[in-house]
Amino acid sequence: MPLGSNHVTVTTAATFIPEVWSDEIIAAYKKNLVAANLIKKMNFKGKKGDTVHIPAPTRGDASAKAANTQVTLIAATESEKTVSINQHWEYSRLIEDIVEAQALASLRQFYTDDAGYALAKKVDSTLIQLGRKANGGDGTAAYTGAYSGADGTTAYTGTAGALTDAAIRRSIQRLDDNDVPMDGRFLIVPPSTRNTLMGIARFTEQAFVGESGASNTIRNGEIGNVYGIPVFVTTNADAATDGDRICLLAHKDFAVLVEQMGVRTQTQYKQEYLGTLFTADVLFGADELRDNSAVALAVPA
Repeated sequence: MPLGSNHVTVTTAATFIPEVWSDEIIAAYKKNLVAANLIKKMNFKGKKGDTVHIPAPTRGDASAKAANTQVTLIAATESEKTVSINQHWEYSRLIEDIVEAQALASLRQFYTDDAGYALAKKVDSTLIQLGRKANGGDGTAAYTGAYSGADGTTAYTGTAGALTDAAIRRSIQRLDDNDVPMDGRFLIVPPSTRNTLMGIARFTEQAFVGESGASNTIRNGEIGNVYGIPVFVTTNADAATDGDRICLLAHKDFAVLVEQMGVRTQTQYKQEYLGTLFTADVLFGADELRDNSAVALAVPA
């Protein structure tokens, strides 16, 4: 006896086939990542375990070599950084058959974009919040290691200041004093600070912004650069305890992202609901890698 048309087939369920959803979600996920594209990243996909040990060798000094003498051996003082893979985030929706039958095709695009955005937001927020540990901070939203955005010198104790050119220059000096390479630096700011930056001549003048036109590659969230450092605006910029927002000037070695499972998409038909359960999830770990390679600046919300 034929089943007729009142059943799910590959054709009628094509909208919910995992491969279709997966490609679109991964694309949306990558499109919305900001911090994850700027810091050190390690691929731990397909490997077992919940902890990654990362070697942290120390720098050595060169020694003068006198004639007829032995070389000077550098003492081994290597350590390691332990990163726990304990961040598991998921995005799930149950889409009933009637919705699939009546909705526009653009609805699926909304769901896949929303899933990619939601997962990317969690990854980026986790990484940016590592700025709480910068400069010996205690890792809390009190930002005990941060400075005021007004001058980059005054320790932050709950009173923020609008970001200034002087604060940016002072923060750059802090990285310079700690031998942080110039290449690989970046500045992450909240949307409110973008307006402030537009009033800083060194951010808008061509002489400081650099090349323009087709040769100037703009990455996710990038709005320009200052003193050769690319600036990225994101709503994921962290908030301090008092509600102030945090600008983070850092180097790519400041933090590490360990991905054990990239975006995974699964679907399952639920007969009891006459709908399709759709889930996307990620599994990763993140931690500070080099403490003195980041500066947190507190600015008004």
